[in-house]
Amino acid sequence: MKLFKHIFILVLAWGITSCEMTELDLQQDPNRVSPDQASVNDLYNNIQLQFRDVYGSAQGLPGSLSRMYQLGGNFNYQGTIAPNNLNGLWFNAYSDLFPDIDALLDIAEPEGQSTGVFDIHAGSSKIMKAYTLMTLVDLVGDVPLSQAGQGTDVISPVADPGEDVYNAAIDLLDEAIDQLSGTSASAPTTEMFYDGDTDKWIAFANTLKLRAGLTTGNGSAVTSAVSAGVIDEESEDFQFTFGQERNNPNSRHPFYNNHYEFGDGAYLSNYYMWLLHADKQQENGSRFEDPRIRFYFYRKVEDAAAQDQTTYSCHFSILPDQDAKPAHWDDVDPRLPYCIVPNSGYSGRDHLNGEGIPPDGPIRTSYGLYPGGGQFDWDQYEDTRQGGTSGGLGQGIHPIMLSSFVDFMRAEAALSLGTGEDARALLESGIQKSMDKVFGFKSLVSQTLGMPVTLRDGSEGTVEELFAPDADDVAAYIDFVLAQYDEAGSDEERLAIVIKEYYIAAWGNGLEAYNMYRRTGYPDNMQPALEPDFGQYPRSLLLPEVHVQRNANATQKAFTDQVFWDDGSTDLY
Repeated sequence: MKLFKHIFILVLAWGITSCEMTELDLQQDPNRVSPDQASVNDLYNNIQLQFRDVYGSAQGLPGSLSRMYQLGGNFNYQGTIAPNNLNGLWFNAYSDLFPDIDALLDIAEPEGQSTGVFDIHAGSSKIMKAYTLMTLVDLVGDVPLSQAGQGTDVISPVADPGEDVYNAAIDLLDEAIDQLSGTSASAPTTEMFYDGDTDKWIAFANTLKLRAGLTTGNGSAVTSAVSAGVIDEESEDFQFTFGQERNNPNSRHPFYNNHYEFGDGAYLSNYYMWLLHADKQQENGSRFEDPRIRFYFYRKVEDAAAQDQTTYSCHFSILPDQDAKPAHWDDVDPRLPYCIVPNSGYSGRDHLNGEGIPPDGPIRTSYGLYPGGGQFDWDQYEDTRQGGTSGGLGQGIHPIMLSSFVDFMRAEAALSLGTGEDARALLESGIQKSMDKVFGFKSLVSQTLGMPVTLRDGSEGTVEELFAPDADDVAAYIDFVLAQYDEAGSDEERLAIVIKEYYIAAWGNGLEAYNMYRRTGYPDNMQPALEPDFGQYPRSLLLPEVHVQRNANATQKAFTDQVFWDDGSTDLY
């Protein structure tokens, strides 16, 4: 029953004799594939691609709620959070990923006993299932598990408490660690994450246990996971790497597909771009720009404010007049950008701007080189809509769990759970690892970076020499952040600094951003909604309509409901 998805059709047939029914019962279904006919490697390939799709369908809306991406379509949360938001995630998890993992385990572990031959296939699949289960809980709370995947035996599985699902996921991680430790099994034919390296899979499993401990406030679990060995270097980063094929199949990163073909692409978040461009200020009031900004975002114009008035949809003004920003923003941060990021070419959209779409494609800032494989910004101010022929050609990554993330989580745990680690050192290490990761994408556009250029002031050099940050720029940034950390008067203030740096480093992973925001309430200067009456913040998402409509035991929840680990103490808006 577990091996493949079935569509069961009930037929009311008149005039069929009992003899005919008996003959039908005796026939063997020629379309059903039995376990001994299935290819473990083919199943495993499918599992990896489905897991990629699970991550992709899980991180977008959470990223928009945390202002990493822009959230639009309405002026309040009630109008943007809908039952169909997670339909894709639900299908990817329950109709695709879980059945195939169960099918693989039926082959690798007949009657519940591992043969040892497929330890790497099975162990890594359990880790991917555990990640997916925790993700479902993080987003909607209670979800089916114990009665799920049983076909017609249980058509309407009940939901298990989120905490029980988390515990089951951790049990899966422990099983996987035991299975992968010291195994002599051959690696899968195609392994897209770690090339069959069991030590790295184990480090990822321990890292998920660390994250679970942090999320649930269990400091001893965090300490135990760190002692067991978590992801702590770039070679262990858990990421899905995309290709550059445009067709048959399109193997490029979704960011690239969105902005580098012919369409306008999604709006980027004005707040998030401003965060890297101007949030940090030096003593003289001048901004301290993040060295990663030219990798994260690509500007199509030099001055986003000097456009025709028909280009904008600012809501409170025709032009992006910063004095027209809503008054309730001043209580959060009076420096917040309105309509565009002022004094720059960065043009996105404000949080919960439900205005219509103007003809602003030629000025709309695009995703950059990291992590989507787009273009590096060296002030060329060209349109990215070139039919998929520019930049890194989409050879980006899904940054699912990076070593920099782990350092920030450990720093958070040291400050909030008293794990005893050096939070300052981990903050410094996390920033450096993030910089190294981002700058490593220069290899995708090496020819561009090697081009000789002459600036308006007569300066000459290559693109890399004139525009790419160097070690001194990174050192200056780290020194600036550490100085803020040292000046902080409490662990709570230090935590705010750690989380903001984690939030910046997590670009491309909206799930981590949403979790950290609910967990800590930071960053606490996020751009509010344009209208003051924006409703209550979604502390979770709605159950997918495909689940509620088809499951007799499912009842829709409210998006103000808290998942089990969220005690509601953080002030979110």
